[in-house]
Amino acid sequence: MNRPPGLIASLGNIARNGIGLVLTRLELAALELSEVRNHLLQLVLVFALAVVAGCFALAYGTVTIAYLAWDALGWKILPIITGVFVLIAVGLMLYARGLIRSGKLSMPATMAELKSDRDMLL
Repeated sequence: MNRPPGLIASLGNIARNGIGLVLTRLELAALELSEVRNHLLQLVLVFALAVVAGCFALAYGTVTIAYLAWDALGWKILPIITGVFVLIAVGLMLYARGLIRSGKLSMPATMAELKSDRDMLL
């Protein structure tokens, strides 16, 4: 006759399953964190390149345009140039915000599994 497992064996099975669950969640979190790290590096690189490009454009472009347009527009060329660079900066910030809001820096699968585990335990 097969006897049902005892209390110690049942507790051992529960502990083994619990450890397996925790390890599975840790593996999923590690995988998603590596993806988040890659997207975060991409965002930092885009932002750094935007800053460098903006600085060079601001320095060289402003001097060149101001020099060439000074005879025709006088001091009015300076606010025009400023407005153009403000529009460029706003466009780059909107792009960066779009990257952040697209969810590439979050861990949706891990968070869903953790929520599922919490709901199951409560």
